[in-house]
Amino acid sequence: MSCPDCDGELAVFAVPEPLESHAPEAALTVGLCAGCLRLHPAETAPTDGDSRPLADVLPEGDAGASVALLVGMLDSLALNRAGIVDCVEFAERSGIDVHLTLDRLQREAADPHFDVARRQAQLDAFL
Repeated sequence: MSCPDCDGELAVFAVPEPLESHAPEAALTVGLCAGCLRLHPAETAPTDGDSRPLADVLPEGDAGASVALLVGMLDSLALNRAGIVDCVEFAERSGIDVHLTLDRLQREAADPHFDVARRQAQLDAFL
């Protein structure tokens, strides 16, 4: 499956039940674009293993899904504050270092649609 905005590859994740309210269009499966970091509802099932996009940056399973949902909300911190906090807390409970993961995403994404470093600094301010 490819991104409808930039035609990049999507890293697909099943949305964990506690975070379903934060998924775009109430999707049960979402895809994070490896190129522009936009989050889209996905129709395909997630794939396991190193062959998926962003496999070296995002973990598999619920932990990866929580970070993908977080990244999908970073373009509007003010509107998505509660969802962002929920996703960060879920990721951290799953053993994910959110800041390190965002650093890696910043280096890996070809053309993110938002300034990842700036959003990360703003995220630090309200967490």
